[in-house]
Formats: sequence, structure tokens, C-alpha cells
Amino acid sequence: MAVEKRRRFKFAIDRGGTFTDVYCLCPSKSESDLGSSEPRYYPLTMKLLSEDPANYKDAPTEAIRRILQNETGVEFRKGERIDASFIESIRMGTTVATNALLERKGEPMALLITKGFKDLLHIGNQCRPNLFDLSISMPDKLYESVVEVDERLYLDQDACQLNLEQYPQVVGTNGQTLRVAKKLNLELLRQELVAILGQGIKCIAVVLMHSYIYPEHELQVEKMASQMGFTQVSLSSQVMPMVKIVPRGYTVCVDAYLTPAIKRYLNNFECGFVDLYRHSRVQFMQSDGGLSPVDQFSGSRAILSGPAGGVVGYAYSLYSKTLSSSQQGTETSDKCESSTRPLIGFDMGGTSTDVSRYAGSLEHVFECTTAGVVGYAYSLYSKTPSSSQQGTESSDKCESSPRPLIGFDMGGTSTDVSRYAGSLEHVFECTTAGVTIQAPQLDVNTVAAGGGSRLFFRSGLFTVGPESAGAHPGPTCYRKGGPLTITDANLVLNRLDPQYFPKIFGPNCDEPLSRDASVEAFVKLTEEINSQIAPQVLTMEQVALGFVKVANEAMCRPIRALTQGKGYDTSKHVLACFGGAGGQHACAIAQSLGMDQIVVHKYAGILSAFGMAMADVVVESQQPMNVAYDAYSFEQLKSSFESQIREKAIPKLKSQGFASSNIEVELYLNLRYDKTDCSLMVPAFDKSVLTEKIRITTELLSSFKEKFAIKYKSDFGFSLPDREVIVDDVRIRAIGKTRLADETSQSGVVKNKTSELNVQKTLDCHFKEGCLTTSVIFIDDIPFHKEITGPTVIIDKLNTILVEPNCSAILDESGNVVINVKKETSTEDYLKRDLNKVDFVELSIFSHRFMSIAEQMGRVLQKTAISTNIKERLDFSCAMFGPDGGLVANAPHIPVHLGAMQETVKYQMEALKGDLYEGDVILTNHPLCGGSHLPDLTVITPVFSPNQPAEGGEESGKGGRSNGQPVFFVASRGHHADIGGITPGSMPPFSTQLAEEGAVFETFKVVERGKFQEEALVRKLEEPANKVVGSSASRNIRDNIADLKAQIAANNKGIGLIKDLINEYSLEVVQAYMEHIRSNAEVAVRNVLKELHARTGGKPLTCSDKLDSGATIQVSIDINGQDGSATIDFEGTSPELHGNQCAPRAVCMSALIYCLRSLVKYDIPLNQGCLQPVAVHIPPRCLLDPGPNTAVVGGNVTTSQRIVDVVLRAFEACADSQGCMNNVTFGNSGFGYYETVAGGAGAGPTWEGRGGIHTHMTNTRITDPEVLEKYYPVILEAFHLRADNSGGGGQFKGGEGVIRRMKFREPITLSLLTERRVLEPKGLAGGGNAKCGENILIRSDSSMLFLGPKTSVEVKPRETLLLKTPGGGGYGELNCRENRHVNEKIDEKLTEYKNSLVNSKGSVNEYKLIQESA
Repeated sequence: MAVEKRRRFKFAIDRGGTFTDVYCLCPSKSESDLGSSEPRYYPLTMKLLSEDPANYKDAPTEAIRRILQNETGVEFRKGERIDASFIESIRMGTTVATNALLERKGEPMALLITKGFKDLLHIGNQCRPNLFDLSISMPDKLYESVVEVDERLYLDQDACQLNLEQYPQVVGTNGQTLRVAKKLNLELLRQELVAILGQGIKCIAVVLMHSYIYPEHELQVEKMASQMGFTQVSLSSQVMPMVKIVPRGYTVCVDAYLTPAIKRYLNNFECGFVDLYRHSRVQFMQSDGGLSPVDQFSGSRAILSGPAGGVVGYAYSLYSKTLSSSQQGTETSDKCESSTRPLIGFDMGGTSTDVSRYAGSLEHVFECTTAGVVGYAYSLYSKTPSSSQQGTESSDKCESSPRPLIGFDMGGTSTDVSRYAGSLEHVFECTTAGVTIQAPQLDVNTVAAGGGSRLFFRSGLFTVGPESAGAHPGPTCYRKGGPLTITDANLVLNRLDPQYFPKIFGPNCDEPLSRDASVEAFVKLTEEINSQIAPQVLTMEQVALGFVKVANEAMCRPIRALTQGKGYDTSKHVLACFGGAGGQHACAIAQSLGMDQIVVHKYAGILSAFGMAMADVVVESQQPMNVAYDAYSFEQLKSSFESQIREKAIPKLKSQGFASSNIEVELYLNLRYDKTDCSLMVPAFDKSVLTEKIRITTELLSSFKEKFAIKYKSDFGFSLPDREVIVDDVRIRAIGKTRLADETSQSGVVKNKTSELNVQKTLDCHFKEGCLTTSVIFIDDIPFHKEITGPTVIIDKLNTILVEPNCSAILDESGNVVINVKKETSTEDYLKRDLNKVDFVELSIFSHRFMSIAEQMGRVLQKTAISTNIKERLDFSCAMFGPDGGLVANAPHIPVHLGAMQETVKYQMEALKGDLYEGDVILTNHPLCGGSHLPDLTVITPVFSPNQPAEGGEESGKGGRSNGQPVFFVASRGHHADIGGITPGSMPPFSTQLAEEGAVFETFKVVERGKFQEEALVRKLEEPANKVVGSSASRNIRDNIADLKAQIAANNKGIGLIKDLINEYSLEVVQAYMEHIRSNAEVAVRNVLKELHARTGGKPLTCSDKLDSGATIQVSIDINGQDGSATIDFEGTSPELHGNQCAPRAVCMSALIYCLRSLVKYDIPLNQGCLQPVAVHIPPRCLLDPGPNTAVVGGNVTTSQRIVDVVLRAFEACADSQGCMNNVTFGNSGFGYYETVAGGAGAGPTWEGRGGIHTHMTNTRITDPEVLEKYYPVILEAFHLRADNSGGGGQFKGGEGVIRRMKFREPITLSLLTERRVLEPKGLAGGGNAKCGENILIRSDSSMLFLGPKTSVEVKPRETLLLKTPGGGGYGELNCRENRHVNEKIDEKLTEYKNSLVNSKGSVNEYKLIQESA
């Protein structure tokens, strides 16, 4: 027995939602190894259900018990504690924290926050997550009670004219001085905390204003709360000391909410062993790809730790094996070193798919996700051949390194996608389950498409997800009455064979997968589809294959965004495939993306567990700084680096047994250009460096600036060499190197006993080529480097790999399957089809492709723009249009832009008929030409067929006229910060004519035949100063020009993608499906109108309302229930107004398309077809279609909201929302600031209106309170929901408005452009009206001045703006409130549906959220 105890096992375990995966290094049984100080190990793997209460309490414990018993011969009885002396180490990733967050099953907790901000985390950034969800469904808050802490700190500012010297001065951790305006009142807080304890709450999260640099008040709270008996006290200053109180507050709430759940799980896990922590080293995977000792594992670092292991696994084990193309068959020049190709990680699960990228380093986000990434990154990256090794010559200057990887981890519920190109890529802020988390996390992008994603046929579109069947009941084939899923589709196509699956299905978990059940359900669905598409008829196999193709395209979108959106060529990557379902889809995914190689790791089925075995122990430390980056600050930066290394990182790692020779450190500065909000985390070295070799020298510190400039230009397309660089944070990442699985010595592959393939059986599998005989081969029966041609199914005990036709595979010496993919270029098959007859599968795919073009245009615009409005607030939209100027695809960016640009394109087509050349770019902003308001500059570029040669012109191909008309158009509309006019910002509250609002462009060729017309553009931007007395030219022409060039670049990106699509499918096919997509949107809207006609009994729908000025908006809607058409008539609307409240016709059309889209309860393409069933009549020269010289700035930002309220009330959809954007502008000669402020949303038939949210035609983010006070001369005294019942009463109550109090430190000019200050937002169906908003100026003597809805005033220091925004109207009679259970049943079904949706995440989704909230 004593001999056996010297054999100590090393476990790496990924406890997922469905399965628990185990990778174990077992000590050799050889007699010669028993007494060795360095025993040899052999790998062993296991997979078991995470939940199986009939057989075991805890899956990881059970896995350890089984392995120890099998490998040692010692009996370990079920239910008895395991002797931990057999265990050297346990590394684990767990979904305990994730599931608790998703299901809101954490520990009851209270939030402690600075007084005046009690609702700050409810309001958040004031954006709604889904533009078209009228109920504004949002996840429940984490805290049960809020305590306002009576304390306040003010930042010192040099120009401040307040008398702050009366307050004690303190120095923050970054050197910034602050004033203690309100000392922490501990006695009052003690009384509040006693009440919290009385509620049974023992966990608190503390977040105080500016605590990230002055944590003293939070530390005092912690000391007192701990003494009072609180068991969990999380401080924001310790969890993540970074500026921005909102994400920091969310993060500390997550920590307090989840850490007790983690501790509880750890305690229960420990109880399964004898002396676990005495004998064994236990570590947990964090979201950043590093390991943490068990006593330091916390909730905020535990979110989604599983996928991180997979990224580390593929990155560290495959990256060095991905050879460049020049290393695969051709000689390279003497100067060219072989390069590894980047990897794309593709992890397809049962519900969603995670996508990541690895090109030598792990990519992190600092505000989300996570162990699957670690596995593929560390194990595959070095093995991917570079492009130079694949048969193409490289240039003399080419450096050859491994090809970057795309990790593709497809599981049961989702698919994770990541990228690795030599280092792990992190993000620092990400949203998970509706909570923004500010912590270093691997950049893993999750898409709601996995093996368990549900299948629908909606309005002619094949739709996959986002709903999931989950683990229970699971897909139809699980024999538990579940819905049809992608797994069922693969099963009926014979791509999966039930013979090779365990018998764990059915009510008693003892039956095989049921192909018969899947076939029966698919036959029924096929009949339903055929009834809708008659006379076309599809077979069951065609339907199933169609859903698989649509799912594949859905998973391609995040991969394109992760690569092309960041400037990488997708085709140059290697697809690193893992996860339970990824092997069945990898070939089709790679083929669609133009990738020529796939690597399936030998441990693909358990790669997250394998990645944990390869991962390192990581200690992070970060200190806020806020100093100018120059020689004067180097000593301070050096001191911060050294103190963090010496005092925080190294002691923690040495306490875990790491010697200095095994500790490496990464140094970072978080840098940004002055007067910008966009900071970049810049590393000092390309890779981590041994601690003992680090010297913080002036030379090292000087190197950051160049690295920052290079990274900034790489990320954004330009740099700002004349701007000062600011250091926001100093960060170190210390790494204890402990990889258990070293592939150079532990291949774990047993050499094959035969040189011949052994085919087990054949299947009749279905592909696009038809039904083909497909070989089934066990991976153990494949000789190394023996080519296997598709179609073939390769099976091992953890994975099923489908090698499709036109693909071939080999097994390498490491046991990885390498698949070579043949690219398809022929368009002949498409041209043979009858293009007038829609292929509904291709229709769904083109829907994805068209939208992807608009999205990628937006990524380029955001990346290359220079102004804050476009680059950081993302106030822009991009779209593509057909040859008729009609909208084809408009990414859902800014609601007020929806559909409006097609009016602009059509106007320019008519104005420039016969005068459009390849190389021309048109600039316009005039409301008469389809513009919204003058700051929104629209750039339009015609697209000519790639197969039509240009003729004439001095720059052939750029400056000549194309034969024929444009085949498409692309356009981008961006809000420029200033284009001249009578006030800074070009949004004057009292303008009465268009010329007062800035420069006007009707039809202006900003690029003509390939030449940028800079001189003519500058003259146009200077015109306002010469046209109107008191008006100015554009106040920053340089930024105007830079942003216009960015818009042109975005358009060029769209042109390139459209031409790629044409080359792939042919012009005829692309244009045919453009029309089919429009028809599909038209069908969806007609169906909704038919439903509305039935619901309203066919009666005419009318509504009218008045603006605060007394002007009327009136609408009449007549729906034809037979064909689903409608007439929308605005007859009776007031004539155009004096002032700027008139809304251009294009804005009215945007409001209509928004309303119609909001009435459709599922995603449909946003295009011209949405308005096809609707005839719109707007009286000429009325409020909604003014004359050419009428001012319109207020119409765009206020009247647009009122149009939506009137139309939705006519449709009886919901009560009025706040009806305003609450535009606030203030500034002086030194700065300018603009914001829009949230209010109340209207209630509806099954929901209460949400308070403190932006509604309808806007969704802009609010500046974080700490950022506002840091950069502007203002003190935000309060920002919370109104407490005066501002929301209308009723069966369902309207949302509350907000109170926002701002005290000014300097003399400024304040401008307000608001609505609903006179007339209340109305309720519906008997619901009560909401309260109006108020704009009040509180003078320094406390007297008040009522400002009215629209004003511009000079404000003195110490004066305060008190802004009260309107609430939302109520729905239903108040006396019906007790009967809400009927409606709540509907709500329960809606909640059940929304809970089945998969939460997308990662940098791609974060960009989408930001864009939709711009």
C-alpha cells in the first residue's frame, strides 16, 4: 500500500453543463519508476455526465474515484471519502459560477453605493439590449437591497472655480489629488447594515465613487461589515481598480454574488477527500486562461472558465505545428523564415458555438469569457503550416512563423470561436448574462448555434437558434420529447451513427439515440415547409441539409468578424476544431471561409480539460496611474512595476512553490491619446520574460510609445503623432510555468499495428452532391500519414469527424487529424438554376451574407475614424443597396437611420443619372435628399460589376465609366461632431433655417474619378461662416476630412465583399437573391399586418398627439386583411413649424420601418421589402415633410420619438414612452460635451415599462459618472430613478423617468433640446398617463429657474442643472391589476422562451452591443 501511495496522479477536469471531461497523467506502473524522483506518466481520458444523481453526487469526484481504482487496483468505494495522498494535483474548470449567474441562483446580497446613485446599476449605460423588443426584457439585477453610503469624493481640477479648499485633500494611488467633500458616516451606515442583516443577507458588494484610486472609504466599510458578521464583503477597489463605476460595480456585484456559491462548491468537493489540501495542489481555471489556487478563486474571475481551457489547449499544442504555405512544398528564399499560420478556434456545442483566434498570443478582453481556448492555442499553434509552406512563394522579406489558428469549439448549446497567433488575446470588458464584467478574459466569441440549436421555418427563412433544446429534454433523438435540432439533422443525414454513441438516452437513460424519432419529426416539418413553398417540393434530406448549411453560415459570421473585421485574411488561418459537434461541421465551415486546412486535436472531445493541464498559474496586478507618458513619469512607472512585481505577484507565486527560474512576467501599460477615450493595453515584450532577467530601464519604458503607435495604427488605421500619450494603468501579469502535458515527451499516441485502413462499415450519407457511400473508420485503424479521401466518417471514443467530399485527411504522429480542404470556385451550378424560383436554403444563407457585408463595413468605419462620435460612441450606420437604390441590408445600428438611406441613394441616382463613374463617391446631408439632420453626413459609392472593364479616364479602373449601370450601391452615414453653424456641435436649440445648422451638401462628389476633392470639400465646410450672421465654419475640418475618408474606406470594404460574393455566385445569382430577400421581408410584414387586422377586428386605426409646441401629429392606418397591405396616412398633421422641430420625410420613414420591425417577434432582414406592403401618404410641406430650407435638427432627435409613439399607439402595441431623447449640450471655448438621457418606457399588454432606459429611435450610451467627472468641469450629484411615480399607473405600470443633477465648476453655455415638458406621455387601454419631464437650473443661492423644453443659457460656477426626464405610460385599467395572472401566464411563456436563448459574448458581440447602443 505504501508503494502505491508514491504513485501520484495529476488530474485536469472540465466540469461542463452537460459533460465532465477528464485528462489525467497517470504515473508509470514500471517497477523502475516507482522510486524515481521524476517518474514517467501516461495520459488517460474520461467523459461522464455532469449530473447523474442516481449514481454519484459530484462528477469530478466520481471521475477521480474511477481512475484511481482502475489504475491502482485499490478499491475506492462509492460514497466514501477518497485518500488524497494518491493525488499530486487537480486542475479544474467549472460552470458553477456561470450557471449561478445565468440562472440567478447566487447568494442573496446587498449593494452599497455612494449616496445619489442608488439606481445606477439599474440604469447602467441606459441602453436596451434588443432594439426591437418593445418590452425591453433585461436580466434580473443581482442585488436584493441597496444601501446609499453617505460619503463623497471630488477630483481636483486646475480650472475649477468652486471653493473646494474647505474640504480635506487626499492623494489617490495614481497621484491624483481628491477632496473629501463628505466624510464616510460609519454610524449611519451601521444602522443600515443592521437592517440588511435582519433581512437575512450576509453578502455585500461595495462600490463608491472614485474608489479605484482612493479605496480608503471602501476599506473602512469592509472592516466594519466584517466585524458585524457579514461573511462576504467584496470591494470594487480590490476586485478591479479601474475607472468607470458602472462596469466596476457590476463586477463587484458578480464577485459578491458568486464567490459564496464557489466556496460552497469547493467545500463540498473537499468533503469527498481525506486531507485534500494537505496532500494535493488544487487549482482552478480563470477566465483569462491562467490558473488560480483554490483559496484565491473568486466569482468575478470564474465566469465561463471552461472555454478558456480549450483555447490554451489548441494554442499551446497546435500553433507551432501550423506551417506557413511556403513550407508545404515549395522552397523559400534564404531570407524567409518559416511562419506559423494563425489558428481559428471553433468550439461547437449543443446550444452555441464559440469562436476564438490564436496567432502566437492569447487575446484577452477586460470587461467577460475563458479553458477550451487554452487547450487549442498551446497545443496546435506551433503545428500549423504557414502559407509559405503550402505551395506559394513568399517574398524575400517574409518571416516564416506558424500560421494563426481559429479555434472552433462546437458543443451542445453554443459554439465558441477564438483566434491565436502566438499570444493569448484578452479583452478587458465584456457582457455575460446581461452583466458587464470588468476583468481580464480571453477573447472567446460565442454564437448561438450548436448541436442543440432548434430549427424553425419562419416566413420563408430556414432559421437555426438562438433557442436551444438544452440538456433536458435535449434534441428529438434523445427520446425525451425534445424539439428538432442540428443534432437531429446530422442524424437523419446519416452523418452520425447511433451505434457509436453510449446508451444513455430515454426516460431511464438506458437507450440509444433514436433516428426514427428524428425522421418522424423531420417528415412532419418537411410537410409544413412544402405547404408554404408550393409548388416547390423538398425532400426530408434536403430540408435537413438546408438547416445544416444555414447553421454553418451562422457560425461563419463571427469568424469573419473576428478576422476580416480586425484586418486579417480568414483564408490564411487554420481551423482548429474541437468540441463534441465541431468535427461534423468543420469541412463545410472551412470551405465557406476559403480556409484550406483543418486540424482536429487528438483530444478534441476533451480539449478544455487538456488545456487546463497545459495552463500556467497566473497572478494579475493593476494600478491606476493617469500620468502623461514622458521621461518625467518614467520613475513613477518604474516604481509601480517593481512594487507590483516584488510585493504582490512574486510572493504569491513563491508561496505556491514556484522558484524564480519558473516565474515569468509580462509588463503592460494601458495607454491612450490625450482627449480620446480609447485606451490600448500595450505589452513591453512579445512574450513573457523570466523575472530574474527583467530590468525596468529607461530604454524599456521608452519602447512603449512606439509599440503603442504601431498597435494603434494596426487597430484603427491611423495614429496621432502630435497628441500627448496618457498612461491610465500599469499592469503586470506574473506566470508560474507548470504545464503538465508536454507534447514533446508525452505524445500519448500508440503506433498503429497495421499499414492498411480498416473500414468498419459504410453509410449512405447525404451531402450537397447527393447521397454518397461513406466509409466509417476508427481512428486507431488509421496508419500515420495515410491519405483518407472523403466522404469518410472518422470515429474515436471522444469525437466524430466528417471528412466531406473534395476533402482529404491524414493522421499525424501526435494523433491529430489534419484535413486538407479543396476550395470551390465554380458558379456554374448556380447559373443552371431557375433564378426566378427561390431556393429557400440559399435565401437564408444570402440573408446572413448580405447582413455580414453591412456589419463589416461598420467595423472598418469604426476602426479608421478619428472622431469620438464615430470611433468611440459609434454614431453611424452602414448599408448596401440594389441597382434601383432600394435597401438590401442595413445592420441594425442607429434606429433613426433605419431605411432612411435608401431615400438618399435614390435621390442621388436621379440627380446623377448618366454621370456616375467608377471611382466616384457622393457626399450628401440635405434633408430634401433623404438626410436626417446636417451633422449626419452620408457617403455613397456605386458598385460596378467586377466582370465589366472600365473604359476611358486617366486612371483606368478608377476613373473610367463602367459599361452599364451600377450593380449595387454602398453607403455609410456618420454623425460628425461639428459641421459649422450658429452653435458648437451643430445642434442649435433655436435654429429657424437650415443654413444655421451647418454646412449643406446636396449632391457633392467628394471623390471624382478616383481623386479626393479636398480643396472643394474644405470650401463647402467653410461656407456657413459666409452665409449666416453669427455662424461659423466647421470647427474641426481636419476631423471632418479624416472621418469622411474612413467612410470612404468602409464603402470600399463593402465593394470588395460584394465583388467577392459576385465572384463566388455570379452577378445574376446575387441580384436574384437580393430580390428574394426583399420579398421575404415583405412576406413577414404582411403576415404581421394580417395578424393585427384580425386582432383589431379590422377597424380603422387612428391616433393623434400634440408636441409641446401645440403642433399635431395625426395618423390613420387602414389594413387590408386579405393581402396584408396597409395605408398609413398622416393627413391632419400640422404644417411645417417655425423652429427646428420639423422631421424630414426620411426620418418619418425610419420611424415607420422601426415600428413595423418591432411588431415582428423574430429577426427578419431589414430592407426595402419591409415597406413594400405599406402605402405612405405624408402631406407636402407639413411637419413631417418640410421645405428645403427648414431647420430640422430638433425633428431628428425629438419629433422622431413622437412619431413612433403615435404609430405604436394606433397599432395598440404599447403605451407612450418618454417621447424624447433629452438632449443636453454644454461647453465653453475649451471643450464641448453632448449627451442624451434615459427616461421611462411605455407598458404593454404583458409587460411593465422599464425605467431609466433609452427608447425607440435612440439607444445612445451615457458617459460613466467617473469618466464625466474626470474629463469635464462638472460634479454629478445624483443619477437615479424618479421616486414620484412618474410612470403611468394601470394593470401594467409605465417605466420611471430619471433624475440627473450636475453642478458646474466653470462658466459654461448650457443648451437643452427636449420634449414632453408640457404634455404627458399617454397610457393605453385605460392605463394612466406618465408625468412630464422638467428642466430646472438651481442657482448658487438655491433659488430655482424653470428652463422650459428648449433653451440655451449661460451658467455660472456652483449652479446646478436638475434634469427630470418623463416616465412611460401605463397599460390597462388599474382595477385589473389583480387579474394580471392571466397575462403573467403569457409572460411565463415569454420568460421560458427567453431563457432558452443563448447569450452571445466576446469582442465581436461586444462591438455589436456598442454599435446598437450608439
